[in-house]
Formats: sequence, structure tokens, C-alpha cells
Amino acid sequence: MKGLGLVCGLCLLGGCVNVNAPSDKIVIELNINIQQEVIYRLAADVEDNIDANPDIF
Repeated sequence: MKGLGLVCGLCLLGGCVNVNAPSDKIVIELNINIQQEVIYRLAADVEDNIDANPDIF
């Protein structure tokens, strides 16, 4: 009998839990630094130009 009362009590408590979505919008800000990639590409292009035209420098 005690087990039955415990199960019924747990079932009644299960209905008390509410989960609601937030009313505000979720904002995700991404700050990505691409400067390193651009400098790397420019450095590779400069190196290729120097190798192709050694008499300029």
C-alpha cells in the first residue's frame, strides 16, 4: 500500500513542472578576425612575385 501511495504522489507532482520558452530573442554575436588569412595570402603572392622577378628587387 505504501508503494502505491508513493507512485500516486509522484504522478501528481509530475504535472507541476512547467517549461516555457524565453520571451526575448536569442542573439548570437560572432566576431571573426580574418586579418591573418588576408595577410597570409598577400605574403604568398608577394613571395611568388619576388621569385618570378628577382631583378626588380
